[in-house]
Amino acid sequence: MARLPYVEMDKAPEPIREALGRLPVQLNIFKMTANAETLFRPFLGLGTAILGSARLDAKLRELVILHVGRLSRGEYEWVQHVPIAEAFGASAAQISALERGDIDADCFDPLERAVLAFTTEVVRDVKASDATFAATHEHLSPREIVELILTIGFYMTVARLTETTAIEIDGPAGTKVVDAIR
Repeated sequence: MARLPYVEMDKAPEPIREALGRLPVQLNIFKMTANAETLFRPFLGLGTAILGSARLDAKLRELVILHVGRLSRGEYEWVQHVPIAEAFGASAAQISALERGDIDADCFDPLERAVLAFTTEVVRDVKASDATFAATHEHLSPREIVELILTIGFYMTVARLTETTAIEIDGPAGTKVVDAIR
């Protein structure tokens, strides 16, 4: 049981009702975040930008989100993002490797390994080491690196929100949210 109540659509202030009503699926993450009335729409905006307008490759983004979820013990985002990762080309071997925490597995190419190492360091150490940053920068533009950092931070926040408030895990929504953005 969640530690805080979910916002109920019929009792929500108009701006929240409107924002919730535009969502393709009513996930508990959204109904919980809606408690933060002034931050809810900006939260949705950043999430939408990460999933729909970033230059960072979608498969790579999803591998990063899954890795952040595992490092942060965020079961909710794992459940929601496995089907999205699969839809964008992540293999069963890659998902299994991430579940085991094996970011050096042969199923990852050099770019993916660099980005997953970068992600590990940002989550655990706050910043990537010079060597890891340089390895990532060999593959990604400055824009993509900043998008990567923002993606990592956003999904760290999601994991902390879902775990701290004990949000009940919805069944996977698949690509409904991402499809609605595109």
